[in-house]
Amino acid sequence: MNNSSSNLADRIRDELADLQAVVQKCERAWQEAKRQPEQQDIFLDSVALNIHSIYAGIESLFELVARHIDGSIPTHERWHHELIVQMTQEIPEIRPAVISPESQALLDEFRRFRHLVRNVYTINLDPERLEALIRKIPQLWRTIELELNAFADFLA
Repeated sequence: MNNSSSNLADRIRDELADLQAVVQKCERAWQEAKRQPEQQDIFLDSVALNIHSIYAGIESLFELVARHIDGSIPTHERWHHELIVQMTQEIPEIRPAVISPESQALLDEFRRFRHLVRNVYTINLDPERLEALIRKIPQLWRTIELELNAFADFLA
């Protein structure tokens, strides 16, 4: 194990702890939106921002892996999608796949939502779309947390 790999493993574990807190905050905001319909718009803004943060945090970890382990980050117009695909691929004698194809499919939904959040006013966010994503967060989080911890173990 080299020092760079060990540092990356530590960084992954630290970021996962922070992301766990964001997941919990997102779920709390969703519950409050349901409990306080008169202020639902404020809580839905929080939900949207935290869903964005969950995806952005995961993507940031993928960028670190791509830069420090793979030696390359996609530069295409669709680099966000390509980065997720890159993480599903094993690189022989370098690293195993970081995530499963199932995680890729889930993350792609969150990636598309990240794009939406960055490009529309929050007043145009669809509560039904938020609900569909919030329902998928537990599955996504369970799987991503396991896969990234396993990858951190590989690095260490």
